[in-house]
Amino acid sequence: MDTTDPDIRFDKFGVCNHCHRYDSLLKKRVFTGAEARMKLDGIVKRIKLVGKGEKYDSIIGVSGGVDSSYVAYLAKKLGLRPLAVHFDNGWNSELAVSNIEKVLDKLGIDLYTKVIDWPTFRDLQMAFLKASTPDGEIPTDHAINAFLFQEANKRRIKYIISGMNFATESMAVPAWSYGHSDMKYIRAIHRRFGSIKLKGYPGFSFVNLFWWTVFKRIKVVSLLNYTDYNKEEAMDVLQKELGWFYYGGKHYESVYTRFFQGYVLPIKYNIDKRKGHLSDLIRSGQITRQAAMDILAKPIYEEKLLKQDKEFVLKKLDLSNEDFNALMTLPNRTYQDYPNSAKAVKVIKLIVNWLREKGIYSK
Repeated sequence: MDTTDPDIRFDKFGVCNHCHRYDSLLKKRVFTGAEARMKLDGIVKRIKLVGKGEKYDSIIGVSGGVDSSYVAYLAKKLGLRPLAVHFDNGWNSELAVSNIEKVLDKLGIDLYTKVIDWPTFRDLQMAFLKASTPDGEIPTDHAINAFLFQEANKRRIKYIISGMNFATESMAVPAWSYGHSDMKYIRAIHRRFGSIKLKGYPGFSFVNLFWWTVFKRIKVVSLLNYTDYNKEEAMDVLQKELGWFYYGGKHYESVYTRFFQGYVLPIKYNIDKRKGHLSDLIRSGQITRQAAMDILAKPIYEEKLLKQDKEFVLKKLDLSNEDFNALMTLPNRTYQDYPNSAKAVKVIKLIVNWLREKGIYSK
């Protein structure tokens, strides 16, 4: 990590705030050995007990990526009866669709897919491009979280199984991406730059979140935080046992994600998200710093694939090269330039971390 994160801070030993945060939270979020087995066994028993008599005892969001595919594999191995749900925003790669089908078919897990109204979603994505912030994937990230809670609530499912693993996904850089839980921010961007109503967009407010988690008692659990999770080993299991294929990069199961992270962010904002992803793997002991530096020295995009993806993205968004270049040359903005609930989000995170320490919130 470096100062492409404008909020990064280094102590006198050259250790940054991200590493200090990781060290302070790791033991509260990730468990190993006998303690992990005991906690995982308890979680699984509670899920089975609460879901007894229902068709499904849990719900899992799947994307075709390694984390969601492996957590589906693990849930089934633990004897759970999950429903897999997928949010189709129109950008799935063929490989992602194939991975979802193969994994769920071999595991015998039912799938429900929500296909978002494309004109609505395109309008929201275009609004974020016009806002000129590096948060272009927030419309998808926020909607996925909302969709999981909405489906769990509708189907009387009390446990959402997350594919998140703190040891390998701890990096949080608001200047790179903000708004995962901030509908006020999303609406502010859309009101200013959008042109049609947010028809069918599964957003959520803090009131919604409070209702789901406190009154409906829907819990989010990250099973991978109770296992010795190694991404390379997980991919090997998925490939050998389920016929899964790797798609080339973090969240690259989405064509838009691949193009946005691989081209828009580094060219327009000087942001290479590989730095965050690789830092997580270094801290978790799954890669050396030198190996990570060697990866960063390589181009993000293979030239032929970049050309193919750019043509596809521009065509799907109905943009000419001139239109796209105009968006790329707009003055760069941040979430702070628009109405948001950042202060409230910060307070909520502090409360959630306190609840984790007390064992009340188990994600």
